[in-house]
Amino acid sequence: NKLVYILFILISAFQILTESYNANPLDRARAPLILLDAPLVFLLFLSIYLISGSWFNYMATLLTIPIFVFLKVGGTMYNTGRHVSLRLDKEHLVNISGGPMTYSHRLEEIRLHFGNEDGQGSEHLLNGQAFSGEVQLIHYNHELYTNYTEAAKSPNGLVVVSIFMKISETSNSFLNRMLNRDTITRITYKNDAYLLSGLNIEEVYPETASFITYEGSMTIPPCYETATWILMNKPIYVTKMQMHSMRLLSQNQPSQIFLSMSDNVRPVQPLNNRCIRTNINFSMQGKDCPNNRAQKLQYRVNEWLLK
Repeated sequence: NKLVYILFILISAFQILTESYNANPLDRARAPLILLDAPLVFLLFLSIYLISGSWFNYMATLLTIPIFVFLKVGGTMYNTGRHVSLRLDKEHLVNISGGPMTYSHRLEEIRLHFGNEDGQGSEHLLNGQAFSGEVQLIHYNHELYTNYTEAAKSPNGLVVVSIFMKISETSNSFLNRMLNRDTITRITYKNDAYLLSGLNIEEVYPETASFITYEGSMTIPPCYETATWILMNKPIYVTKMQMHSMRLLSQNQPSQIFLSMSDNVRPVQPLNNRCIRTNINFSMQGKDCPNNRAQKLQYRVNEWLLK
């Protein structure tokens, strides 16, 4: 019953290892994208709410003021052979609504994508530049569908919140719970699993209230075109040691040859004239009265992200 605004700026690009990721060339709504000087449509009241529990109250404010709350979750962390996956238990439900969503969506899984080298490994690219990794929070439409499997192949089925990972001397506190040495070494091989509890879900989000959103597909086969992507304006941080630990995860089981899970990303997909929307109004800075008309803006890079 509390809200957390999530904002982001930037949009996507992606690269993957296996031929199964080659999408049908006739598909028109694939993810991820690469965006460079693409037109954006500005929508003033595009705010997102993060909710814990089965009911909630929220404040609708003109300004996007973050209100952070402690949303405790638990789940099982897996080595799927393709990515690190944290699948939440059903005891503590976390829903997301507002923004580009017509319905409320329930958090099902958190996936980590990362590269074999620093500066590569994100599925989305910013002005052609990749990041060291990408966190994807995958939600399904629980108002229309009974579970993730049904929603994944259905219209308005999924919402994915995407957050870039950058290398730093300190780590995001949520990722630190997943990637510390005692935890990550429990899932070295495919199908390994480890229970985690007492995670504060709001800690995975960067401190920002801006985002860009577009309609696309999932990045794992069969790549259903049922996903709304929401891209954060700021990254979160991992240490070099944590990145190294992820690169030691194997795609295979212990009896098979070691093959690093790194570079587990899908190739970049064309924009195909899709509409890119944002709640960042660059033209309104310094003005007293807001303008809620749809506007076409040229995409601008959050420059400190590239530093």
